[in-house]
Amino acid sequence: MKKNIVILGTQWGDEGKGKIVDYLSKKSSYVVRYHGGHNAGHTLVVNTKKIILHLIPSGLLHTNVIGIISNGVVISISELIKEIEMLKKNSFIINKRLFISQSAALILPFHIAMDVAREKKLGINAIGTTGRGIGPAYEDKIARRSLRIGDLKNEKQLSIKLKKIVNYYNDQLVYIYKHEPFNYKVILKDLLKAKNIIDDMIADTTIMLHNAIKNQKTIIFEGAQGSLLDIDHGTYPYVTSSNSTIGGVITGTGVGPKNLNYILGVTKSYSTRVGNGPFPTEVFNSIDDYLTKKGNEFGSTTGRKRRTGWLDGVALRYSVKLNSLSALCITKLDVLDGLKEIKICTAYQDINTLKIYSSLSFFNLTNIKPIYETYPGWMENTSGVQNIEDLPNAARHYIKCIEKIAKVPVHIISTGPDRNDTILIKNIFL
Repeated sequence: MKKNIVILGTQWGDEGKGKIVDYLSKKSSYVVRYHGGHNAGHTLVVNTKKIILHLIPSGLLHTNVIGIISNGVVISISELIKEIEMLKKNSFIINKRLFISQSAALILPFHIAMDVAREKKLGINAIGTTGRGIGPAYEDKIARRSLRIGDLKNEKQLSIKLKKIVNYYNDQLVYIYKHEPFNYKVILKDLLKAKNIIDDMIADTTIMLHNAIKNQKTIIFEGAQGSLLDIDHGTYPYVTSSNSTIGGVITGTGVGPKNLNYILGVTKSYSTRVGNGPFPTEVFNSIDDYLTKKGNEFGSTTGRKRRTGWLDGVALRYSVKLNSLSALCITKLDVLDGLKEIKICTAYQDINTLKIYSSLSFFNLTNIKPIYETYPGWMENTSGVQNIEDLPNAARHYIKCIEKIAKVPVHIISTGPDRNDTILIKNIFL
């Protein structure tokens, strides 16, 4: 039996990972967020009720699950508390079920101010961040000046460290970006107030996970963003500030690679991207209008319209290799129901040399055009279908073609936003 399962995105995020984590969590004991911050948004629909989570692991909606926010995550305590209160209002009991790594770095108000100020100054050359302070918080982590969750336990040391880092940011924000200075005493007061709310949630989560593995508990590791946004392996510089590929699980939790038994890559049946950066299969015509409306392609974190395009098989193959994927989960298959024909990019062509590329290199994406294979649409309703045999023949053929292009099997298909709108082709726990 597979005990430890990784679920991560293969595209530029927004693949529907949260729903899949939620769907599979009923058979797990722990669900772990291992990187990113509240720039991620996982939208779940449970009994027609929409729940949007940004920091708290999606599996916590099941009463049998313990949720862990591990050391690889950067945490805005104010946003975390908002989520905790939201779940309580929706009758989800999280007492003694949510734990936060003492080593997780904090996102503080000056990080957000710096993020926004930099993007504004860049103008048309902006990265397209969510403006949540994620990048500056990770910068502090690498520069070894972060405040971490565990620092909240010692008020005296917290005050000394906070004053030092506030002065560091005020020097830049005031003199370079003409921003009002931050008062460290105000921030300290807010942190101490928040600490009283989350104090009993702070733990050594690495030890918790090692004990869970020792006791043969089932663990799901929940990725945020997508592989093509990875700081090392994505479409740099239009990427996030953490490792959203498989390596982020190991560094972000302290769990070694031999304890990862199965890696599921989640991909939409088409492609989307939020923010700036290369997007080879992007469409701008009526297909964009259709996918945006039918797929409700607006960011759950920022509300921004997502850019849309056909499924990029070249990028998908790259993600399969990069993450050593065991299998794929295809989401939003039902969005394609109304299309007479559907395309998948299977190669790139250099517009200058006419050379054909079947593998991905981020250094030539600005000079290529996609080469497509076209498939017939099914023009039938697949929304809510739960058995593979009930899909139209053309839809099943499309899935088979994705398997052939990606060179890994499809084990799960999502046919709608509700947790039950799912086709399980293979029990991945076996």
